[in-house]
Amino acid sequence: MNAQGGKAFGALKAQQEEILDTINKEFLDDPKYNTDEDLAEKVETFKKKYMEFDLNAQGDIDIMALKRMLEKLGAAKTHLELKKMITEVTGGMSETISYRDFVRMMLGKRSAILKVILMFEEKAKEKDEKPAGPPPKKIIADLP
Repeated sequence: MNAQGGKAFGALKAQQEEILDTINKEFLDDPKYNTDEDLAEKVETFKKKYMEFDLNAQGDIDIMALKRMLEKLGAAKTHLELKKMITEVTGGMSETISYRDFVRMMLGKRSAILKVILMFEEKAKEKDEKPAGPPPKKIIADLP
């Protein structure tokens, strides 16, 4: 990280989001994927999740970022398991997970280990959400 810190990092994140939006558009325009009715919503969710874990905003998730991501999700893995996950997602073509690879994995029919973990995390979040705001007012008629 450079000496400018927050401001430069914010600009980097904005630039990264722009790049990811461009890639999302490719998926939205791709006949292989664009029949999925929730595609726009899905790719927006994928982008947010990816940006959360692409900590250096370089446009890819390396083994250390993947390690931190899975630890944060409570699914810590060994170095060997992490390497295997990256190979599974990239087809062995890279040692980092690009956003394109990430979206392909999330939209794909195959159940990659990483996809299963991320989907499990989403389900767990849904259950944790408690109703917001004050509890509804009760009246005497509500009593059993």
